[in-house]
Amino acid sequence: MLTAPIDAGTHPSSAARPAVAVAGAVTAVLLALSGRYGYNVDELYFRLLGERGWAWGYTDQPPLVPTVVHTTTRLLGDTVWAIRVPAALCAGAVVLLGSLITAELGGTRRAQTLSALGLGSSFLVLSVGHIMVTTTLDMLAWAAILLFVLRALLRGEGKWWLWAGVVLGLALYAKYIVVLLPVALLVGLALVGPRKVFRDRWLYGGIGLALVIGSPNLVYQAVHGFPQLRMADALGATDGPMNRVIFLPGLVILLGPVLTAVWVAGLVKLLRDPVWRPVRALAPAFAVGVALTVYGGGRPDYVGGFLIGLFAAGAVVVDRWTGRRRSRWVLLCAGLTAGAVLQVLTALPVLPRNSPLVPLNNISLESIGWPRLAGQVRTAYEVLPPQQRERAVVLAANLGEAGALDRYGRGLPEVYSGHNELHAWGPPPDSADVVVAVGVDRSRLTADFTSCAVVGKVDNGVGVENAEQGAPITVCHGRKASWALLWPAYHYLSG
Repeated sequence: MLTAPIDAGTHPSSAARPAVAVAGAVTAVLLALSGRYGYNVDELYFRLLGERGWAWGYTDQPPLVPTVVHTTTRLLGDTVWAIRVPAALCAGAVVLLGSLITAELGGTRRAQTLSALGLGSSFLVLSVGHIMVTTTLDMLAWAAILLFVLRALLRGEGKWWLWAGVVLGLALYAKYIVVLLPVALLVGLALVGPRKVFRDRWLYGGIGLALVIGSPNLVYQAVHGFPQLRMADALGATDGPMNRVIFLPGLVILLGPVLTAVWVAGLVKLLRDPVWRPVRALAPAFAVGVALTVYGGGRPDYVGGFLIGLFAAGAVVVDRWTGRRRSRWVLLCAGLTAGAVLQVLTALPVLPRNSPLVPLNNISLESIGWPRLAGQVRTAYEVLPPQQRERAVVLAANLGEAGALDRYGRGLPEVYSGHNELHAWGPPPDSADVVVAVGVDRSRLTADFTSCAVVGKVDNGVGVENAEQGAPITVCHGRKASWALLWPAYHYLSG
C-alpha cells in the first residue's frame, strides 16, 4: 500500500485542531445521550459498591470505578447522567490520545483527524464512553501508556518510561487486564528490539513506579488469597469457550470492517517501515496479547487497547495512500460513514426502546426495565401481611437486580445477593424467615424453604427480551436451616 518511508522524526507535542474538535464533539454527543434508557447493569453494581465507601479491592475487581461512581453522584447528583460524565470525558481523551499517537508516528494534520474520526465513531470507544465500566478507565490507561512508550522509543527520551509507569500503577486500581500491555510489549521488545532498551535505567524506574503506586492494591489481593484469580478462573470456565469462538469476529466488531482494514494496514507497516523500526515491537506485542487472551478465554475487548495504537499507525498509512486522489478519498469517506452508522447503532441508545433493532445493542438491552423490576418486587413485598413483612428480606439473583433494588426499591427491606462481592455482605439475619426473591432459581429456594410460590414475572414494559425479562418473583416461607448454613450455596462468580 505504501512504499515510501514515513517521517516520524518531527514528534509534534500537540494534536491538530480538527482532532481536538472531534474529541470534543464525541464527548458532547455522549453527554447528550447519557440520560437515555437507564443505568447499565454494571453501573448499578458500582453505585451499590461505592455507597459502602472506599475499599482496597473487591472479589471481582479493583476499587477505582466504584469510587469514581460514588464521587460523581455526590458531586453531580444521583443520576444516570452524573455517573456517565467521567465516561464521556474518558472517551474524548482516548480520541485525543489516539490522534497524538498518530502525530508521534509522523502523521499529518489530516492523518490525525482521520485517527480521531475513526476512533470517535468506533464501537470500541463509544461503548465504554456511553456507560461507566472498568474498561472505560482501562482504555484510557492503555492509550496513555502506548503514547508514552512510543515517545520513549521514538525520541530516545527515557523519562517517558516513568510516565508510563505512573499510569500503569494507577490503572491497576481500575482493571488488572492492563498488565497485559507491558507484559506483551516487553516480549515484543525482546523478540524484535530495540533490545538496548533493556539497558535503560529509566525503563526499570517506570516498572518500579508502577509497582510502588499499585502495591496497596496488590497487597489486598495477596492478603485475601488473590480473589481476582478465582474470578478469572470462573469467567474462563463459564465464558471462555464462547469467547474463543467469537474472538476474531468480535475483534472486527470493535472498530468495524472498514476500520479493521486500516489497523491491519498499520500492523503490517509497523513491521516493514524502517522509520518505525524503534516501535515495531507493538506488532508482535499485539500477537502475544491476542494469544494470551484467547488462551485464557478472555473477550476481544481485552486487547482493544492495542487497536488504538494500530489504528493510529494505520491512519498514517491510509493518509499517504489516498494522497490527493479524489476517488480514493470518496471511497474512504463512504466506508467511514457507513461503518460509523452501524457502530453508533450498536453502541449508543439512539433507537426507541421498543425498536425491533434494539437487540443489536447489548448495552441498551442491559439498561432497560430496572425501575419496573424494582416496582414489581415492591408490590410482592407490600401484599405480605404486616407480621411477615417484619421478618422479610429481599434476595436478588445477580448484582444488577441488587443494584436496581437499592436504587429504586424504596420501602423494601434489606437486599441480599450471592453474586460476586455481594455474597460477602450476607448472610441475612436469622430473624428473616420470609424471602421475596427475584430471579433466584426455584430449585435453590425449594431446597431451603418449606413453601415457595411464584407471584409474578419481571416485565420491562417494552417487550424487549433481555436477561431480566421473565425472571420469576418468588415468595418463600419457613426456612429449613440457619442462614449461616444456607448462605454459602448462594455464592457464585460471573461477569
